[in-house]
Amino acid sequence: MEDEKKIDRKQLLNFKIAGFSYYEGAVVFQELKNSTLLQLVPELDNRYDKNAVALYYNDYKLGYLPRQENRIIARLLQLGVDCFEARIQQIDPTRNPEEQVGVILYGVKR
Repeated sequence: MEDEKKIDRKQLLNFKIAGFSYYEGAVVFQELKNSTLLQLVPELDNRYDKNAVALYYNDYKLGYLPRQENRIIARLLQLGVDCFEARIQQIDPTRNPEEQVGVILYGVKR
């Protein structure tokens, strides 16, 4: 039996998805579950924030990493350093749309 390679994870951030109510979160809200993996995509051409990092579930844009948390993450992603794992940590449909989805961001050593 082959040993599975252990992934070393360290928690970096916890946050709510910024702009969730402005993008496609409502379209896929029922599909989102705790521990769902999200993609981090730097938006180099974002005219409002040069450090914008969008969060995607499959091809659906859910919103952004909050501006106050994005600078270092964006720079690393722009350099091709992809050592992150973003997962849904909490979903609460009773909250304000901007507070409905909590995310945990890990630094990952594979």
